[in-house]
Amino acid sequence: MIMKASNAGILGTGFYVPEKIVTNADLEKMVDTSDAWIVERTGIRERRVAEAQVPMSELAFQAAERALADAGVPASELDLIIVATLTSDRIIPSTACILQNRLGAGHAAAFDLSAACSGFTYAASIATQFIQGGIYKKVLVIGAETLSKYVDWEDRNTCILFGDGAGAAVFGEVEDGYGMLSFDLGSDGSGADAICIPSSGSLLPVSEETIAKKLNLIQMNGKEVFKFAVKAMGSTVKTSLKKIDMDASKIDWLVPHQANLRIIQSAAKRLSLPMEKVIVNIQKYGNMSAACIPVAMAEAAAAKTFKKGDIIALSGFGAGLTWGSCIMRWAKED
Repeated sequence: MIMKASNAGILGTGFYVPEKIVTNADLEKMVDTSDAWIVERTGIRERRVAEAQVPMSELAFQAAERALADAGVPASELDLIIVATLTSDRIIPSTACILQNRLGAGHAAAFDLSAACSGFTYAASIATQFIQGGIYKKVLVIGAETLSKYVDWEDRNTCILFGDGAGAAVFGEVEDGYGMLSFDLGSDGSGADAICIPSSGSLLPVSEETIAKKLNLIQMNGKEVFKFAVKAMGSTVKTSLKKIDMDASKIDWLVPHQANLRIIQSAAKRLSLPMEKVIVNIQKYGNMSAACIPVAMAEAAAAKTFKKGDIIALSGFGAGLTWGSCIMRWAKED
């Protein structure tokens, strides 16, 4: 059977962040740091933190419900659910399966995807291909994290960076000329140890010894990651643009991964984009890994920042090392 090719785009978005706010002033009481030092080096002023008993799936569920409502799509119509995360509720089952049941998405397939901070763009590319290929009509993509549960709150180099949150988007068929136009995905496994949780799998199973050494928490080579990121964030967008013979000047909005304000500014400069065209919320939420891009996108959409026909670039980078970007023409009416 020959499937008819379809245009795939975003039908609706939603996001959710925990109520608890941890400010830089709060961190001053925990580690040797200061508000001025954190803001100058990262741009972060506060971050959201989930309560200890709240799993990642709860944040993802809230974001998913909002996205489905915004899209006007009942969960029963979903064909596939993809959850991009590195902080799943459990190794098995996938958090996507937990959400499939909670949402009432009776006939949807479901799986988790691990590409760290690039996860949402990776998942978006998969959703797009299923829809363009005529295999599925409605796909829910979620980026969600509870990184606070994997942060060493005594390490001032990492605890200042991360926060919790979830963003979601419903993908479906859109009219000709709109929706997802191109993608670029990449990886460099030689940098695998630059951001990692050493004791988190079969290589070094979690034990009393690894917990005592804090090997079950996030470790990062900040200088190496920064050097990689300032190059990757802009270059991946250029690659996506080249695939559709589009100039960066055509971009109306850049929605970047929110890891560091200086990295975001560097990416904008590489693309010759004024910061007025860049969606930035790092000051409120910090680095939420796979949730950063969908939360920033959903928050901007809710504020009516995007207009139908706007060219929007998403760009991310993360552990792996990975990177990913996409170019879309916004298909949703105000």
